[in-house]
Amino acid sequence: MSWMLHCVLFLTLALNQLVTLLSINQVQKLGDVSCILEQFPAETNAGLSSLPKITMLWRCVLRCHVFALLLCMSASEDFDWTKNEKTSFHYGTFPTGFSWGAGSSAYQTEGAWNVDGKGISIWDAFAHRKGKIFLNDTGDSSCEGYHKFKDDINLMKDMKLNHYRFSISWPRILPSGLKSEHINEKGIKYYDDLINMLLDNKITPIVTLYHWDLPQVLQEKYGGWQNASMVNYFNDFANLCFERFGNRVKYWITFNNPWSVAVEGYETGEHAPGLKMKGTGAYKAAHHIIKAHAKVWHTYDMQWRSKQKGLVGISLTADWGEPVDITNQRDIEAAERYIQFYMGWFATPIFHGDYPQVMKDYIGRKSGQQGLGASRLPVFSPQEKSYIKGTCDFLGLGHFTTRYITQKNYPSGLGDSYFADRDLAELVDPQWPDPGSEWLYSVPWGFRRMLNFVKTQYGNPMIYVTENGVSEKMVCTDLCDDWRMQYFKDYINEMLKAIKDGVNVKGYTAWSLLDNFEWDEGYSERFGLYYVDFRNKNKPRYPKASVQYYKRIISSNGFPNQREVESWKRKAVETCSSSNQLLAADPLIGHMEMVTEIVVPTVCTLCILLSAVFLMFLLRGRF
Repeated sequence: MSWMLHCVLFLTLALNQLVTLLSINQVQKLGDVSCILEQFPAETNAGLSSLPKITMLWRCVLRCHVFALLLCMSASEDFDWTKNEKTSFHYGTFPTGFSWGAGSSAYQTEGAWNVDGKGISIWDAFAHRKGKIFLNDTGDSSCEGYHKFKDDINLMKDMKLNHYRFSISWPRILPSGLKSEHINEKGIKYYDDLINMLLDNKITPIVTLYHWDLPQVLQEKYGGWQNASMVNYFNDFANLCFERFGNRVKYWITFNNPWSVAVEGYETGEHAPGLKMKGTGAYKAAHHIIKAHAKVWHTYDMQWRSKQKGLVGISLTADWGEPVDITNQRDIEAAERYIQFYMGWFATPIFHGDYPQVMKDYIGRKSGQQGLGASRLPVFSPQEKSYIKGTCDFLGLGHFTTRYITQKNYPSGLGDSYFADRDLAELVDPQWPDPGSEWLYSVPWGFRRMLNFVKTQYGNPMIYVTENGVSEKMVCTDLCDDWRMQYFKDYINEMLKAIKDGVNVKGYTAWSLLDNFEWDEGYSERFGLYYVDFRNKNKPRYPKASVQYYKRIISSNGFPNQREVESWKRKAVETCSSSNQLLAADPLIGHMEMVTEIVVPTVCTLCILLSAVFLMFLLRGRF
């Protein structure tokens, strides 16, 4: 690492410490100025040339608030932390049979939140609570995917996708959460129709069983994932899915990003169900999720595998953590703690039978310092360890960005916290591209590093990349999303390099097919290849330039040669101008619809009422 980068990173760390001394109001004001300036293009700030630079500095400082604590574990003997090759672009193609796809999830895209017998999910309840979601948005209608899935499959067919990853809404097929109480056949039919049409169009369904939408009844009655009873209830739900859909679905994902379910659902409260059980809630939820995953895998293995010939895996999302100084052992250990507390928390039990040793050491030590009689990290029994180990036919990997990591000690007196347990600080390089989402920086080389880490840590399992993409936060819509095309080009190329390194990657899933409800950010962040006009009740879809770009990567199965690849972006941008014209005309169409559907009937009603009143006066005059 160059001395200049050293200076930037350590200066950023020092500035972060300084910001903590400022009053909350001062920090909020600075953050507000940054957000305001972000909304304007550079040319409109011609007279304020110094302000964006100052603002960028403050943004970097403010975004380094993610200081957290890590566990002290020795660096892995298999993974070489000092080997950080950032090689030039690699022209070449992926192995024959490599699968290209796009993804979605039920709550984010389906809408129809209370239609055809669907039960309430924890996200329905959470989003309906004022102040939980940006602008109080909800997923009540979202993309109307429940009604428009046929149109969406035609979009996939046009892109020549090999697979489509979606999730099944637990409360849509089991409204109360319990198989023993009621099965909603209308919900079953919806997924039957979706799966059948995908197969008719030669698109392989990859189905996630749990993408965060727990039935609200189970949260209210039992406390959701804080309660061990969820293990059996989830197994019953999964078993029903295997029974009804398993003759056609051959790729099952038990949980999507359980880190987020545990930490944001039960530690910070940012996500449903919105509980803040610091220092304990996340660990307890994760413990039950891991056991539920293992039980579902064994159920499939014993009851369905021989008949259906499918595979069951889990999708884990993790950022890469790079040591600030790859020659500094403390930074290396901190970076590995970061990854072990993130991905290893779930992957290590599934592949090796127990939590990472560093998690057990750090959380156990801090629990003791806090005067607790036992570790806040739950313990697997010997029987549970052997039951959980090896319950993964393939690993789904979600990856978006990277952080620099350094050691930072957090005194136990500060209180219980997953983040304080790690003893580390997260940093970003201010030079990393940042399209708008406050957490997502484009750092392609981290993807290759993450894939190689999985290879060495977990015995080179079969990997399907289940989520990778970039969002934008924009007031105005630009369908010529050159930053997304660049992101896909760079990240997919790093994945190609990882395959050349020997990593067993079998498929890639762009996140996401459509702009959708982006959890606590509502509709303010857009990950989609297709733009969705949420203002229009019909939720029309418009292709962004990245659709054509990704389509060319798929048809070429990679990056055949420099000349051809360089032409893709130019050709993709040419196609997006017509989509922009359509989108520009859409508000006019919307206004016309409003006139015909609201104004005209209202005026007619008023005319009828006035005529009736006038007639009454005439009749009174006569009599």
